[in-house]
Amino acid sequence: MVPHNPTPDENHFDWRAAEADVADVVDLDTARTRRTAEAVGDTHFEVALDEAPTRGGMPVDPPSPSGPSGRVPIVPVGWSTWPNIKHRIRQTLAVIGYRCGFHALRSPKYAILAVFWAAVGMFRLTGRQIKWWWVTEQYGLRQAAADANDPAMWLKLHREVKATRTWRFVVLCAELLTVAIGGPVIWATAPWWALALIIAGGTAFLAHLGRPDDRPIITPATVAGRFRRVNPDIILRAYYAAGLGHPDKAHQQISFGSTMARDPSGTGSQVSIDLPYGKTFDEAVKARGAIASGLDVAISQVFITRDPSSHRRHTLWVADRDPLSVGAGRTPLLRCKPTDVWQPAPFGLDERGNKVSVDLLWNSILIGAQPRQGKTFAARLLALYAALDPYVKITVLDGGGKPDWRKFSLVADRCAFGLAMTRDGDPAEIVLEALREIKADVQDRYERLSKLPVDVCPEGKLTREIARDPKYKMPVRLVVLDEFQEYFDLGDISKEIASLLVYLVKVAPAAGVGFVDATQRPSGIGGGQVAQQFISFRDNHQVRFSLRTGSWQVSDLVLGSGAYSEGYDSSTLLPSYKGVGILRGASDNTPTVRTYLADGDDAEKILVAARKLREQAGTLSGMAAGEDIAREVRDVLADVRGVIERGETGAQWEEIASRLAGRLPEAYADVTAESISAQVRAFGVRSVDVKRSGKALKGAKADDIDAAIQRRKAA
Repeated sequence: MVPHNPTPDENHFDWRAAEADVADVVDLDTARTRRTAEAVGDTHFEVALDEAPTRGGMPVDPPSPSGPSGRVPIVPVGWSTWPNIKHRIRQTLAVIGYRCGFHALRSPKYAILAVFWAAVGMFRLTGRQIKWWWVTEQYGLRQAAADANDPAMWLKLHREVKATRTWRFVVLCAELLTVAIGGPVIWATAPWWALALIIAGGTAFLAHLGRPDDRPIITPATVAGRFRRVNPDIILRAYYAAGLGHPDKAHQQISFGSTMARDPSGTGSQVSIDLPYGKTFDEAVKARGAIASGLDVAISQVFITRDPSSHRRHTLWVADRDPLSVGAGRTPLLRCKPTDVWQPAPFGLDERGNKVSVDLLWNSILIGAQPRQGKTFAARLLALYAALDPYVKITVLDGGGKPDWRKFSLVADRCAFGLAMTRDGDPAEIVLEALREIKADVQDRYERLSKLPVDVCPEGKLTREIARDPKYKMPVRLVVLDEFQEYFDLGDISKEIASLLVYLVKVAPAAGVGFVDATQRPSGIGGGQVAQQFISFRDNHQVRFSLRTGSWQVSDLVLGSGAYSEGYDSSTLLPSYKGVGILRGASDNTPTVRTYLADGDDAEKILVAARKLREQAGTLSGMAAGEDIAREVRDVLADVRGVIERGETGAQWEEIASRLAGRLPEAYADVTAESISAQVRAFGVRSVDVKRSGKALKGAKADDIDAAIQRRKAA
């Protein structure tokens, strides 16, 4: 009985054929079913590193057509215009020049190595010719005849080898005479360039013979990336290890919707995966870490994209190297061209290098992260886009008082930085007044939009024409709050600020007032009503961007409830990922985004250009236009001390506010007990119980105010 050797299709599916650039249909389920439990050990898992990555296979995601007709341009975009052609030529010449310079500098080293290995090659060539002359390959046959006690065969082989040796000896002697006689003749008669070519060619040939395979003479100037080869067997191993299927159970096998292929960008491998019936895309996303482990790569190299045709189907993309460690580059806003807030703002690049943009209109955007992860830079990037639209009214309120936002005073209608008293007044009061004004504007907008004729305002909503027409006085507004948690921890004044913020984040976006809010404490502050309002404010943002956080719980607070259960966890981002975060709610996908960079100098350049655009359009307003929005700077301590009557040891905050409004209406007409309390307490004055008519309420003691005045003078 002839033994049966299993073919590759029976015991080992030949996936290499599937990786070729063909469109053959392969029944993967049948192939997997043929595998038995005993044959599992024979499955191959290649982990070789390619010397030179090559593209091949059938792309899972076909390149996007360049036009609405879906036709790929006849002439590639890179060669379609003269500027593009010149750019490509310059790039090619630059690479060639670099390589020439690189090798020219190392040419003496190459020459020494070539001569050395040529000498080694001479000895190896001599040894090979001696072995060829002596017919060493026949030794095994003669030994086999001797072992079989077959003298006739041995003698026959011996006679043949003697004849062959004689003939080969004659050939070698002729070769030696040719070199011995022809060499001097050529040396004496050939031109110098021919001798140079012969010597160079002979040296290169001998060096090639003498050099070991792992000891190259010429070092490459540019190195192609080395990456772990990902084949279908490895993918099956990863998915089964992640619990997304079972190889030996019917209807539980993982199948493939396409051949394994390099992606069009040449930076990774991709394939379409069909999960077993009953398994979902959400389960695959949650198992991303386990899949990365099964593939033996970092989790930052594994990306899973939804397939709109089926909830069990998705595209797996495995990057050759960590794509998030490469920055997205400078912001395109550095062109300083006018923008349009009615169009999405460029935000960065996703893991596959695709551009990511964010709609500022009709949205409120929450940005959260640990300190020094790029939170403020991300928020400022969006604000810079709005600044370059001269028809957008910007309010910038920075509770942290960092220098990152100071230059926005060039374009901002209202701005407040930090919490310390400034020449413009108390920043907390400026914030409160700004929010009151925005609330009144939003309410007025809704009323006026409802009264506009249908031909002007078809659906009772703000339009681009209305927003840009100065007669309607309803420009798009953007409110930027950085470190907004600080405004929820200011004492009594925080109650009104919190109430206004909650109202505005719920109602204002629909009136054309967008919010970009950043915090490093998404968990909230304190307790009571203000803490509840903080949570309400945080949870009413439609778009969320989370850079690195300390835990998955904090990530869920920023990204929204349920993000972790869907597999999105910003705490898994590495500390070295500056400006990298998970963007949720901006589109159907939830990409990991590398934000564009705009440092302080870039921001200043953009804001200077933005101010010029606003001056040309006549849209500068508020503080940027020099309007005295803040009340006149006064000595608050002296004013409060002046309204405490002689003989009074102190006064209640309500009394102080009433007296200030009555005596100094030009400065304190709208002052409240909470606001004056916050201003006075900022100087170290305690809020204590003060009795009036048998009733004790919070207020200030005259002695405490006098002591604060003395401390200020001493400083």
